[in-house]
Amino acid sequence: MKARWWAVLLVLLAGFGVLGWGGRQIAENAPPVPQRILSADGARLVEPGQILRGQESYLGHGGQHIGSVWGHGAYLAPDWTAKALHQWAFHTLEGLKAQGLSQAEAEARLKTLFQTNGYDISSATLRLDPVQAAAYLKTRDELAHVAVDGERSAAIPARWIPTLQEGERVADFWLWTAWAAAAHPAGADHSYTQNWPQEPLVGNAITPISHLWTILSFVLLILGISLMVWHHARQPEEAFPDPKPIAPAPATPSQRWSALYFAVAMALFLVQIGMGVLTAHDAVEGNGLYGLDLSRLLPYAASRTWHLQLAVFWIATCWLATGLYLGPKLSAKEPKGQAIGVAGLLVALVVVVVGALGGSYEAILGKLSGSFMLGTQGYEYVELGRLWQILLTVGMVGWLVLVVRALRPALRGEKGQLGLLKLFVMAAIAIPLFYSAGFMYTRETNLAVAEYWRWWVVHLWVEGFFEVFATVAIALLSTRMGLLRESTALRAVALSMGLFLGSGVIGTFHHLYYTGSPSSISALGAVFSALEIVPLTIVGYELVASLRSGRALGSGYEWPFRYFAAVCFWNMVGAGVFGMLINPPSILYYGQGLNTTPIHSHAALFGVYGFLAISLMLFALRGMTPDRAWDAKWLRWGFWGLNLGLGLMLVLSLIPSGLYQITQSLAHGTWYARSAAVVQSPLMRTFTWLRMPGDTLFGLGALAVIVFTFKAVGGVWGWRTAEEAVKAPRRELDPAPAFRVAED
Repeated sequence: MKARWWAVLLVLLAGFGVLGWGGRQIAENAPPVPQRILSADGARLVEPGQILRGQESYLGHGGQHIGSVWGHGAYLAPDWTAKALHQWAFHTLEGLKAQGLSQAEAEARLKTLFQTNGYDISSATLRLDPVQAAAYLKTRDELAHVAVDGERSAAIPARWIPTLQEGERVADFWLWTAWAAAAHPAGADHSYTQNWPQEPLVGNAITPISHLWTILSFVLLILGISLMVWHHARQPEEAFPDPKPIAPAPATPSQRWSALYFAVAMALFLVQIGMGVLTAHDAVEGNGLYGLDLSRLLPYAASRTWHLQLAVFWIATCWLATGLYLGPKLSAKEPKGQAIGVAGLLVALVVVVVGALGGSYEAILGKLSGSFMLGTQGYEYVELGRLWQILLTVGMVGWLVLVVRALRPALRGEKGQLGLLKLFVMAAIAIPLFYSAGFMYTRETNLAVAEYWRWWVVHLWVEGFFEVFATVAIALLSTRMGLLRESTALRAVALSMGLFLGSGVIGTFHHLYYTGSPSSISALGAVFSALEIVPLTIVGYELVASLRSGRALGSGYEWPFRYFAAVCFWNMVGAGVFGMLINPPSILYYGQGLNTTPIHSHAALFGVYGFLAISLMLFALRGMTPDRAWDAKWLRWGFWGLNLGLGLMLVLSLIPSGLYQITQSLAHGTWYARSAAVVQSPLMRTFTWLRMPGDTLFGLGALAVIVFTFKAVGGVWGWRTAEEAVKAPRRELDPAPAFRVAED
């Protein structure tokens, strides 16, 4: 094995070693969950298990899709941590002033009360000052009534939490997250959440060390960019090869079924767009659609859950289908029974998708809220019930088996060398392996630990190993079409894997700055997430190379390469430029849970992974679609509609609304930036309505791609091989006998 692969292996081992060490640190330093909360005068506020039951209830009703906790979740409705902390602090301040303290004395005493850690580890009991305890009860009552009675402007439906008693338990959970956001662990000069959210009443302000790590992250980013440009400039310029497009050929039986995966993916894409429209509209009408009340039919939490789940489902389906198509293509042979396996897997996938969407819907409406297996886990991006998660993982293992058995003849040709095919198989193995990290927590797990494992799935699975899989797949196709020599492709893949995974694995920590993690996590997350931007500095070369390759190949391949060029562009803009809106601790401190995050998520999730899924789909379809069914005009309209629509959505709506919220956060605190006074202000409503031009153009572009896909899939299924044409009954070739029978 060449030195570069040993280097990649060492980078991975080091990265996961640090990630594992960080997980242990998070578990050891996670905010404790009190079994009891008592007032210093003996009054009982919380009994054993109440906070945990509140967490289970909150998540069981789709919690992270109505507001957020510690900044993670939906952007409509309050951040419950910030709201609970502010209201609790305000009522405590009023209680202190009622005792005769001056404003200054009351404010000083308030900070001391909230920053002092009254938790006793031996008895698992938290003791509060009587004034703070009275304010706790008052705040709990207010929050419980919001959870039960609802708030239309924030798209919280009435009876979201069915009973007042259950609402109080949910409020206990929110207040626990607020306590952890203000109380200082023993020996620390900051809270469990690194003083997030900003709250002047309790003295929560950004820590100086956060500024230090932000500065160092920018220094290392500049150094990394310089080294990357220097390395790229040192590479010898290779002559552009004489490319040869892979001529379309009738699909094998299993490849036909893989084409149907793409049709299913596009159907899911269409539904996802519809859910996104409803979710955005709820920001101005609150569970309504031009006067139609949707609070008990399709509430905000349900439409947002579906919007995010469907994004993962349709993108992953395209990637999985590409793997199923490439197996027989690269081996030039289809194993016996492969078509039955591919067809069966498609049916299983549909069952899982329908079950997951239906279960989360019923849970949000209160019918399956207690079912962790069938309803919803409640965590953003990993909402599906545990049963559907298990079945999806089993399905991915089945997919891996199908891909490997199809590639086996071609793998023998590499003769022990580490080539692109073996790398493709390794990347495929990583897909079910890292998705299984989602089994490491439940609704009862300490929230700090659950967030750690959740981001293994969201960041490592989606942004890490699916990207490696796609990189190797594109390299394989490029070598087979003569665009790259395999030695060149292997060097490029090794460099990409080393850079993306070397920074990305530890960069997972940048999602965990303020989720009950120690300050060491912030340091590592800040540095390595900034380094994730380094390889994107030469993305312009990839963009130009993609367009050049597409033009050189022609024969319809210019469109897969153009969509891949869009991936390169949005990787630079969405993951790179807008990624810096959430990577540095000093910036994220004021922007966590605000509309600056969806700027990055929309531009990166669809701009990078959505376009990449479409690009892979087009590569596969071009190889098995007859020319008569390859209608490129739909791809042209789709390309410009999707790109311009996404750009307008960002420029006219998400960017200005996010920046406006940050100004309010800087001036007044996180609670205010997420309050109705800001989120429901005329200016923010205007920004929401300004999404319409971009959303409309994006929707039309998506429809064009969907129409193209269905026409292409129809062409794949209607294109018979010569052998099938010979075996076909004569009446299919000559319809005349049927007419003669009718005449008789």
